[in-house]
Amino acid sequence: MQNNDRNPELKILGRPANQGRWLLIPLGMTVLLCLGTVYSWSIFRTPLENELNLSATESLFPYTIALVFYATFMPITGFYIHRFGPAWITGIGGGIVGLGYILSSFATNILMLTFTYGVIVGMGVGITYGVPMAVAARWFPDRKGLAVGLTIVGFGLSPLVTAPLAKRLIDQYQVRPTLLLLGIAFTLIISAIALTFKFPPDNCQSLPETPSLPQTVTSPQHLLKSRSFYGLWLCYTIGTFVGLSAIGISSSVGEEMINIDSGVAATSVSLFALFNGLSRPLFGWLSDRFPPRYVAIGSYTLILIACTMMANAQEGQVITYLIAFSLFWFCLGGWLALAPTATLRLFNPSDYAQNYGIVFTAYGVGALLGTLVAGQIRDWFGSYTYAFYPMAILAILGIIVANFLLKRDRAVADLKK
Repeated sequence: MQNNDRNPELKILGRPANQGRWLLIPLGMTVLLCLGTVYSWSIFRTPLENELNLSATESLFPYTIALVFYATFMPITGFYIHRFGPAWITGIGGGIVGLGYILSSFATNILMLTFTYGVIVGMGVGITYGVPMAVAARWFPDRKGLAVGLTIVGFGLSPLVTAPLAKRLIDQYQVRPTLLLLGIAFTLIISAIALTFKFPPDNCQSLPETPSLPQTVTSPQHLLKSRSFYGLWLCYTIGTFVGLSAIGISSSVGEEMINIDSGVAATSVSLFALFNGLSRPLFGWLSDRFPPRYVAIGSYTLILIACTMMANAQEGQVITYLIAFSLFWFCLGGWLALAPTATLRLFNPSDYAQNYGIVFTAYGVGALLGTLVAGQIRDWFGSYTYAFYPMAILAILGIIVANFLLKRDRAVADLKK
């Protein structure tokens, strides 16, 4: 290519940049595959309950705290990635994740386990999570949404890979050696991949030019003055709240409302996880081609359909259950690709790491509330059916917010002129 001739020295893993950049996507997917094991907590939960004599509520603490620290450290990392570089940030974060798993294998009580798994693992996941996506976005100025969506597939599909692996290791070696082995493996894998992560030089001539799409130019200090930011933040909160609420009750709804076998309910989660993973590149691709608000409205419409199906579901309607929860998981995965792509589209791409870190706080709010509210509604009303009514209301609210607020804020763009 002519562009490669103008910058022949730029290579990625020994390949010309325009070819080698595609290798960064599976490497980023692998890092996120390791990080996504945090969502497989249920595999460790039962054996740890038995070993440490924990109640069901106590055994949920490490997972809940991990989500909080994950969401807290994600925005912090965005402000340091350009100072230290993606390789250092990934290596440090991966080392912290591995350390958390290793120390968890020695935990003797719930407080220690909450600190090692909840605080340390959650902190490491938060530090590392955004880096593969930031690297992909910078190397793919022409296909940001697709690159980010493909990269984040690793996080969504992690339960399909790491959960069965962890279960097999637990059956063979018990839970503590499994945590130790995973900690060592994650440290080595993430640290090795970190060495390949770097940003392209400014004005790189070896990459395709960014398509001439109209964009605002919003810097981090102006982000909080932007109507677009609040629209995206509210929409992301609603999307993750509904998605994580549904994920948290998937098996329980199947057993209690539909009366399917517990083994079938657990197996169905693998189907849902597949939809969760496949939606990410699809939503990223759609976000490259359509305004973010249209993609968001499409997501909320699917959620509304799923809520309607489950609010009217009867015992034995297995197909209704499978379709509805596939849609819930599909839309959650979609938001995890739509939100970073919308951040790239609506704000200055050069400040992506900082901007998305701030936007990502919406995930933390949605995760914290979403993991608590659905179960609380079940306790109040005696059935999970009533959990789908507030989800439907939120989906309608999301459609309204997306239509009026999730669009480019030209007034903020003028601040840079």
